[in-house]
Amino acid sequence: MKWAAIGLALLLATACDRNAPTGPPPAAVEVPDDASGHYCGMLLSTHDGPKGQIHLESRDAPIWFSSVRDTIAFLRLPEEASDIAAVYVNDMGRARIWNQPEAGTWVDARNAWFVVESSLVGGMGAPEAVPFSTEPAAEQFRAKHGGRIVRLDDIPDDYVLGPVDLSSSMPEEHQGH
Repeated sequence: MKWAAIGLALLLATACDRNAPTGPPPAAVEVPDDASGHYCGMLLSTHDGPKGQIHLESRDAPIWFSSVRDTIAFLRLPEEASDIAAVYVNDMGRARIWNQPEAGTWVDARNAWFVVESSLVGGMGAPEAVPFSTEPAAEQFRAKHGGRIVRLDDIPDDYVLGPVDLSSSMPEEHQGH
């Protein structure tokens, strides 16, 4: 009886810990020189456009993505880890350089506005979901490059998971990259 009471107390304490808040999400970190894309395995520095990082509760370091498209795909694929603590993407409204957004341009993807179906491509030359921290910045980009403005949950699955014809979506200077 005594052992049963101790076991029950431990079980209840464990259940309480599981419901306790884990604290604030980890902050975005800057891309290290040796960061490689989760899906392509290539250095992020060799890919143009906005990047992404996902922090998992089960890992100390973030998972890096060479494009926002790949970052969102990770969130949508059922076989990927689900213990997501934070998701950050480059805020292209604050970035001055499209090819390699500079330090300090991260925005929480869950709060971002995205322009999809624009004339610009990302990471691997695929269509990109271009992120912005404000809707006016997204609208300014959309007016110049086309597309439409959506929130993270409204990006169609087939836009980030569907096949891509890279030969027609890649700018000429990136053909054969």
